[in-house]
Amino acid sequence: MRTLFALLFALVLVGPAAAIDPPYQRQMERLSEIMGSLYFLEPLCGNADTDWRQEMGELIELDEPDDDRRQRLAGAFNTGYTAYARFHRACTPAASTAYHRLLEEAQRIVRDIHARFAE
Repeated sequence: MRTLFALLFALVLVGPAAAIDPPYQRQMERLSEIMGSLYFLEPLCGNADTDWRQEMGELIELDEPDDDRRQRLAGAFNTGYTAYARFHRACTPAASTAYHRLLEEAQRIVRDIHARFAE
């Protein structure tokens, strides 16, 4: 019994270590979701100044996430995109308001991440 316990303990120690998310992961996922929404809404409302998909790619590259985090960030981007694509086909006042609110929220998140976690 003691040998079995020691073997089980050794297997736990040798097993792959679970990746630990950085403290800003939730904010990054929300930012990714917002960027996906902006990617849909910006050209819909007549602006195409920013390529939010390209910006998202650059953000991911700068963050250097592991595969799991990369997938979650990309998934959040896609979720944001589809959330607005389901209901908006034209730039309505609601879509325009959502665009501006999302842009403001993204700016707040970026400032907060930078202020708290930038080296």
